[in-house]
Amino acid sequence: MERLGLGRRFEGLAAQLDGVFGVDGVFAHDRVRFVDFVDDVEELLEEVAWQEGRDKKAADDFEEYMLRHYRG
Repeated sequence: MERLGLGRRFEGLAAQLDGVFGVDGVFAHDRVRFVDFVDDVEELLEEVAWQEGRDKKAADDFEEYMLRHYRG
């Protein structure tokens, strides 16, 4: 998303994702399911794209990529 010029909106995303990671920076599986987290992040990225006047499809592959590479 940053390559598309959407980087200035990432600060707001960080605040919305607060609490998903522990103090050690590890994903908190006991707080939220990973698939739900990835879905929420994709929606946030689509919102960022929309706010920047870009096509929401810029974030469409995020969920698929994350689940394919990190679901385990």
